Amino acid sequence: MLRACVLTYGKDWKSSLPYAEFSYNNGYQASLGMAPFEALYSRKCRTPLIWTQDKEQVPIGPALLKEVEEKTKQKCYADRKRHDLSFEVGDLVYLKVSPIRGTRRFQVKGKLAPHYIGPYKIEELIGKVTYKLELLESMSYIHNVFHVSQLKKCLKEPARRVELDTLDLQPDLRYKEVPIRILDTGVKKTQRSAIKICRVLWSRHGEEESTWEREDALREEHPHLFEAQPNLEDEC
Repeated sequence: MLRACVLTYGKDWKSSLPYAEFSYNNGYQASLGMAPFEALYSRKCRTPLIWTQDKEQVPIGPALLKEVEEKTKQKCYADRKRHDLSFEVGDLVYLKVSPIRGTRRFQVKGKLAPHYIGPYKIEELIGKVTYKLELLESMSYIHNVFHVSQLKKCLKEPARRVELDTLDLQPDLRYKEVPIRILDTGVKKTQRSAIKICRVLWSRHGEEESTWEREDALREEHPHLFEAQPNLEDEC
């Protein structure tokens, strides 16, 4: 929920905390059989917000409430296309791993897409949305119980496994990406200065996922990029 607040409101995410608290306290919880507010006060919370059907347009007052209503409708449409993902013991699944970069990005939106390794066999069902996988012996340092959101169904066993021999995989399922080439250069101007930036191509990713990085950070952490292209220093 906090992550959603940050993605939606950016730097002003703290201002949305009261709404996140309200949403949590009035959301149904299976363990309680009701919302926390109802469990505490023995009554449901009353709110001026009117939850309408998809096709209804009912004015409900303040702009904030109208915005919440619109977002609720969007979620309703999205939920129609969502399907609960579940697996059985013996199924083969891919495991999602996330790339991280060593350089400091220059405030550019977007991120490198996750990769999947495997497939691995499901050994046991732990609860409704968590699964225990039969990992390789070389992955013994990784906890082998994963949430369903980290898994992707393998429809048929591939001819070869997507291994992690070239990945420095961490226990938290992250691995470090390596820049392999500088595609373009530019200058990012701020109110007080001009900062040199370079568009970087990363290993295991295409040009569509290239990112803009600070040139000084690249020179400090990956000087070989500039040694391979000696004329780049004058252009960057």
